[in-house]
Amino acid sequence: MTRGLRLIRDGVTAFALLALVALIAAKLNDAAKIEHAGAFHAADGDSLTLGAERLRLEGIDAPELNQSCEREGKAWACGRAAREALQGMVLASGTLCQGSRHDRYDRLLVICRSGAGGDINAAMVRQGMAISYGGYAKEEADAKAQKAGLWAGTFERPRDVRDHARQSSGFDGALRFIGRIVGWE
Repeated sequence: MTRGLRLIRDGVTAFALLALVALIAAKLNDAAKIEHAGAFHAADGDSLTLGAERLRLEGIDAPELNQSCEREGKAWACGRAAREALQGMVLASGTLCQGSRHDRYDRLLVICRSGAGGDINAAMVRQGMAISYGGYAKEEADAKAQKAGLWAGTFERPRDVRDHARQSSGFDGALRFIGRIVGWE
């Protein structure tokens, strides 16, 4: 076989392999969207249940259910208020939640839309009942400017509340103790 034909054959083979790899990658990235509609129950300000299915609103972080915030020098149950706000939004007829990935707690990460087509995740941030967690910076800036919800006073970020709860539970301390015994630290 001449050198020119071998070069053409190798080029066609390489192109075919690259095309195959591209098709496989495209298929892996094209995860099917899972849709849920029905009578949702707000577990807290960023989590829903529908029967046995657990859903987590993607891109937002709402106060923990038992979390208190401060407004006008007084404590208010911002975690419960966030849950009530979310429950009110998902009661609208035609609420649809879609997602294709799960978080580390096996909850489906979803974006929910009301029957009128409004993004419920964005509305929670816009009303100041949740903070942006990677997807709703504009809505958070609007809520801050209007001093809506959480932004009307002071609050601890939900992630920090969870971290403090873990630390005070003793679990982290026990892990550090074990780590020192086995030489991890």
